Order: sequence, then C-alpha cells, then structure tokens
Amino acid sequence: MFISKFLKTNEKISLSSTYRLHNGVQIPIIGFGTWQVKNGEEAYQAVLNALKAGYRHIDTAEGYYNEESVGQAIKDSGIPREDIFITTKLTNRHITYEGAKQAIEDSLKRLGVSYIDLYIIHWPNPTSCRPEYEKRNLAVYQAMEDAYLAGKFRAIGVSNFHPHHLEALMKHAKIRPMVNQILINPSDMQPALVAYNEAHDILTEAYSPFGTGKLFDVDKLKSLSNKYKKSTSQILLRWSLQHGYLPLPKTVTTSRMKENLEVFDFSLTLEDMQMIDALKGVAGSALNPDTCNF
Repeated sequence: MFISKFLKTNEKISLSSTYRLHNGVQIPIIGFGTWQVKNGEEAYQAVLNALKAGYRHIDTAEGYYNEESVGQAIKDSGIPREDIFITTKLTNRHITYEGAKQAIEDSLKRLGVSYIDLYIIHWPNPTSCRPEYEKRNLAVYQAMEDAYLAGKFRAIGVSNFHPHHLEALMKHAKIRPMVNQILINPSDMQPALVAYNEAHDILTEAYSPFGTGKLFDVDKLKSLSNKYKKSTSQILLRWSLQHGYLPLPKTVTTSRMKENLEVFDFSLTLEDMQMIDALKGVAGSALNPDTCNF
C-alpha cells in the first residue's frame, strides 16, 4: 500500500504503507534514526533489533560515523536488500564535485551495498564554505545527480534546506530533490518550509520527532497519553504521520523500537492535533543553517 499524496486525513495506514516520491520510488512511512548511535556493537545491535521489530527504513549518515555497523547489521539480518530502504548523507567537509563523488563511493563501500535508496546533502551552508554555499551545493548535487543517473541511488534529496537554499539549488539542478529532511516536532513545525516542500512535491522527513526527549515532559502530551492509552512517543509519531511527515524516531531500547511502530491502531482527533500544534517553543527550535557553527 502506498500513499500517493501527503497524508492529511485519517486514511487507514499500516507499517507496510509508503509515501511515493515524485520519481515514483516508494519510501516506508516511518524510518529508524541512528544519529548519536555509536559505531560498533551499539549501532550494529540497534539496527539489527530494529529490523527484527519490523522497520524497513534505516537512516544514517557519513557524519554519524556508523555506516559500517549499519551495513553489517543489514547484511546479517537476512532480509533481502531490496526490502530495506537505506538513507545516508553527505557530510559538510565535501565541497567539490570530485569530493562528493569520492564520498559517495566511500559510503557505498562502508555500507557494503551496490546502491543507496536515498542520498542527501546533510547541511546547506557549512561554515567551511560560507558565503559560497550556492556554488558548493550545486557542485556536490551534480555529483549526486550523476550517481542517481548511473543507478547508484534510487532517490536524492537534501536536509535542513530552507526555501532560499532550495531556490538557489533548483536554478541549475537537473533533478528536483525528492526529500527534505528537517527538524519537525510540535515545538517547531517550520510551517513556511513545510509549505514550500509540499508546493514542490518534496517529501518532508521529520528528524528529532521527540524534541530529543524534551517533549516527554510536557503535561498536555501526558494527558493525551492517558486519553488514548498510548505512550507519549506514540502520540507524537501519530501526530507526525497525520500531518504527512515521515518521522525518524531513534532509540537503542528494543521495547521502545516495537512501541514506536504501534501507531496504526488509533487516530488523533482534529481538536487534539490542534492542541499539539499549539505547543510551539516548549522544546526549543531548529538551528538556523546560515548562522550556526556547523
């Protein structure tokens, strides 16, 4: 079952549901995030357990320094490669076409795969290339386009890009990004950016859907947890799905991995969705990619 457009209603969905990217590729509607999961045994076991729990979408990055362990867990899981959707990202230190081309080959090697399902520019304006971010993004994106056309990627996208970054990129890009992975949770919904993504048929992926855990302490969310007999994490993931986002929850605890997938047997009412929407600022906001030191 795939969702042809962004989910905006209480349409029935399940763990096997997917969003369809604008190039036709289907992407599972919940991903397993691996940010801050240490390379080695921790990342290996986390990904292996996530796959056993039912995840088929694994999100990593060159800058997470755990691609080797993620790839080994995928290989050892026994699940056919074509049944697992793998995302990784180009880190900030690559600022040229040739640098990105080599980074792509290095990620393929570390992951131990012949292709990557989704490859993303991790950050739009690294401190190393300010104020020449437009030139840098176009150079690395051209390497990504060439790899996509060569069959090394099934989809390409960006992360943390604001509309002006996307506009600058799309002035020269041959292939429109399929995904923009950004911080999205009730504390910061980035409405103007999400609206831009939707207007250009770019899927919004939501990292930090729990506000790095800070949202678990919000009393209004605790009350909804009691109302629905669901955990706060389940409430937040359901909220994300009903907005049409693709959430990327992260945990190394097996019981929570399973819990985070049990979000398909209930729906939040419109009133409760609006109440959650109004929690702006309770857990901080997204960094400005043009000014933060990264």
